[in-house]
Amino acid sequence: MNNKSTFLLLIFLALIFNSCQNKNEKYVCKPCDLECDELAFSEAGTCPHCQMELIKKSDLTTAKEIVLNEIKIQDGSGAFLIEGGVGNNDKTIKVFYHKPKNYSPTSRVLIVIPGAGRNGDSYRDAWIEESEKYSVLILSPMYPESDYGFEDYHLCGLITDTNLKNSIEYVENTNIVRLDEDKFNFKVNPNSNEWIFNDFDRLFDLTAESLNSKQKSYDVFGHSAGGHILHRFALFQKSSKADKILASNPSFYTLPSFEADFPFGLENAPIEQESLKSVFKKNLIVFLGELDNENETGGTFLHSKSANEQGLHRLERGKYFFKESKAIAKELELNFDWDLVIIPKVGHDHRKMGDAAAKYLYGETEQ
Repeated sequence: MNNKSTFLLLIFLALIFNSCQNKNEKYVCKPCDLECDELAFSEAGTCPHCQMELIKKSDLTTAKEIVLNEIKIQDGSGAFLIEGGVGNNDKTIKVFYHKPKNYSPTSRVLIVIPGAGRNGDSYRDAWIEESEKYSVLILSPMYPESDYGFEDYHLCGLITDTNLKNSIEYVENTNIVRLDEDKFNFKVNPNSNEWIFNDFDRLFDLTAESLNSKQKSYDVFGHSAGGHILHRFALFQKSSKADKILASNPSFYTLPSFEADFPFGLENAPIEQESLKSVFKKNLIVFLGELDNENETGGTFLHSKSANEQGLHRLERGKYFFKESKAIAKELELNFDWDLVIIPKVGHDHRKMGDAAAKYLYGETEQ
């Protein structure tokens, strides 16, 4: 088959794929040096010729032009690249954004923390409709798993030198991971400058400066692994520019209790009991799906002695975390400003939880 015939065949395949090149083209093949690099598609999926995953055309353009620490935010969706924080300067964080058409310097800013898949692009995409509806700038940082392991991401850099891989067992044909706490060893990292939380204010400041934003604070939503990060963000980060912190559906929690060992409690953790006074004053919202229960098979779910004491599914563990935290605050005679929100008829689904989060955060300010 000659080159002309090959290219005509590709066009025919694209038509079958409901993806012919037109004014509404949105997706392209990842560059593979074949003729299909010239095609565009109207829907997400895989290229019918090379089987590469299709990506947004805007993201491809950004990828070609991206420069480290150069923040250029255009209307619509795109991405930029910033360097890692202290202790991670040799690493990079790709930030996927969506700037709504009706953006103004007074528009709110939301940082969306992805789950274990680190798929900042998908999490950003899930918020595009809400971004346009409520005029909210969306920022979703992607921490590649090759650079940020479980201890760096889920546990936020609070531990180092872990033997996690030798302490866990994946239960075949399930979403369950078993942790042997007797085998699990690690060192606590007391250097708060190296914790992942610092990236959030830095990302907000860089973006606000680039867009001349008048906002002095941001909201933050994280689902699954993102929920792991954000409830620990509320516990350990002494100060930040975050306003409302929505921690959604993590697998297990760090309780604000000094009677349980870290990472399931605060014993041996880099925090003093005195800090709980400010911790309980933060706008932490424990954001749970009603159906993220014993029947949910999505996401990875941790079983261990300490984790199971919190409950046997995510909904149960989230309610336990909130109840125990409130009881601890009462015992210490501290104000307790956290909230518990349970979303009906939703399980471990970041898109549906995101829809509910948008209504919770911005529903009264609909444009």
